[in-house]
Amino acid sequence: MSTDYDVINQVLTNRRSCRGYLEDEVPRETLEQVLAAAQHSASWCNTQPWQVHLVSGEARDALSKAAVENVIATFGQPAPSDFPFPAAYNGVYDQRRKEVGWQLYEAVGVQRGDRDASAMQMLRNFEFFGAPHIAIITTDADLGVYGAIDCGLYVGSFMLAAESLGLGTCAQAAMGQVAPAIREFLALPDDRRVVCGIALGFPDPEHPTAQFTSTRAAISDAVTFVD
Repeated sequence: MSTDYDVINQVLTNRRSCRGYLEDEVPRETLEQVLAAAQHSASWCNTQPWQVHLVSGEARDALSKAAVENVIATFGQPAPSDFPFPAAYNGVYDQRRKEVGWQLYEAVGVQRGDRDASAMQMLRNFEFFGAPHIAIITTDADLGVYGAIDCGLYVGSFMLAAESLGLGTCAQAAMGQVAPAIREFLALPDDRRVVCGIALGFPDPEHPTAQFTSTRAAISDAVTFVD
């Protein structure tokens, strides 16, 4: 007989960053199930700072177009994100980043040194990897980094709820790179800060990127028991 732990462990283990989707839109009822579950996420002082714009259909296509145009126009310039991007990836963080990056490139046939192909794959971020929905997550400016942390908890809950309903997701920090385009498109007020996006849809099991799963560090690499 399965326990609650067994269920949540299976959902956590099965969840992956989906980078290939079917064209079918997710029914509104299912979207609302995901949103209702994620709304129970923990937050500091129960502030619940997340605001979600779930963009679909023609609006989704228009936002993708604006994002792609923005990233091309600002290519090579510092990312105008609302939160600082990592200053550097050092040591094991660089190793893990490169490992999953090459797993992705190998899956889609991008050869080492092929800058044109890697640039095209990079732009797939701003096409939401073909997902029919993109959730844009914002927080209140006055809450600073802790509002963003609370939004991170929300993103995790959102993705697990989606996984439990047979949906695919991909959390996309890359949306921060085009924060100005998102702000303009969604007419966000000045007190909102773009945290990230979440691509959402039915996963395509035949997509090349469905053939690999990123590795996870052992508990001993992440945890120190202090007795």
